Amino acid sequence: MTDPLRWLAIGFAGYLIGSLPFAVWVGRVAARKDVREAGSGHAGATNVMRQAGWLAGLVTLALDGSKGVMAVLLAHWAGGPWAIPLAAGMAVAGHCWPVLAGFRGGMGMATAAGAVLAAHPLALVMAVGVGAACNLGLRHTARANLLTGLLIGPILVVAGVPSLAAQIAIAVGAVVALRGLSDWDRVYRELWLDRDPPIPRQG
Repeated sequence: MTDPLRWLAIGFAGYLIGSLPFAVWVGRVAARKDVREAGSGHAGATNVMRQAGWLAGLVTLALDGSKGVMAVLLAHWAGGPWAIPLAAGMAVAGHCWPVLAGFRGGMGMATAAGAVLAAHPLALVMAVGVGAACNLGLRHTARANLLTGLLIGPILVVAGVPSLAAQIAIAVGAVVALRGLSDWDRVYRELWLDRDPPIPRQG
């Protein structure tokens, strides 16, 4: 297989792995409903936890994280180091916009974390710290995810983690930031553009 075809095959395989809608499946088993129709509307562990309980949420978190791990391991076996960031980024894209679930997925954080974990556990600890700081500072999920995605790669590079872990962080961070940006735009529209006009005061 030529290199361009191998790139396409590995990227597509990573996307399909990421597209496995574990949150939707777990929600249907544990709560007998599509978790995307309530709460945040996302197919992710946090929304599953809200709709179906903490155990279902933890199961979803582990399964979503495993998608990132599987994508990294597959790319390592099939293509070598050059293919790993590609597969990791595509797995996160698959989680966010899954072809197997009508392109309505989650925010990509767990799958991104799994990919970073597979490369370097300490890098994951740093990434979680960045995400926690962004969430505590902003207290707005979409903005925090956007900022985390933008910062995680540069911070890990400066911290001196192995280059492969930094490359994965940059790849998955870009997708997480893009997903956060799209969700931020959705929330903005729901809050400001799609509201009913105010009722005029009488008298």
